[in-house]
Amino acid sequence: MAKILIVDDEEHIRYLYSEELTEAGYEVITADSGYKLLERIESEKPDLVVLDIKMVDYNGLDLLQDIRNKFYNLPVVLCTAYDTFKEDMKSIAADFYVIKSFDLTELRNKIAMALESRQNNTGN
Repeated sequence: MAKILIVDDEEHIRYLYSEELTEAGYEVITADSGYKLLERIESEKPDLVVLDIKMVDYNGLDLLQDIRNKFYNLPVVLCTAYDTFKEDMKSIAADFYVIKSFDLTELRNKIAMALESRQNNTGN
């Protein structure tokens, strides 16, 4: 069972994603900010990170760069309510992007694709 770390400062989003992804068969852990995120990744060892771009105290694109620098092969799915992130060059380091929606079909599909490509790349 793949472990997914959801990083979002909105409690209802964390709850919605957590419920939906648990039902889909994933182990889900959550973080409400980028505070000590790299340490959390180090200790929890998630298979994938779902990362919000706009959080109150953290810029998700900066966190993405930090993740890439330390865990370069960890799949990251960026989630945002806005598509303006595409104008920021930092966003190219993400594996997939999802515009936030209450229909989580696209999110589930992108997670499955990212996990599948990670397995193919690691030979597992």
